[in-house]
Amino acid sequence: MITGPQMRAARAMLGIDQKTLAELAGLSVPTIQRMEASNGNVRGVVDSLTKVVAALELAGVELIGEGSASTASGRGVRLKAPPPRH
Repeated sequence: MITGPQMRAARAMLGIDQKTLAELAGLSVPTIQRMEASNGNVRGVVDSLTKVVAALELAGVELIGEGSASTASGRGVRLKAPPPRH
């Protein structure tokens, strides 16, 4: 659904801190901190994840899943797949 690095990047693009994201999503700051600390997909209560995704999208960020095409217009940033390790 969303990764910790995606959450941090989305906040950075919006220029908001964890407290603001928590307020927008109706969650606590420690919950946002735990989510953002995840290396891979954020795990947690589905309702909390849904609230974060909705808050970020409402604020103007399009979250793009791996291998998915962007459906919106506007500028953005997308991570490339990391190069293979030898």
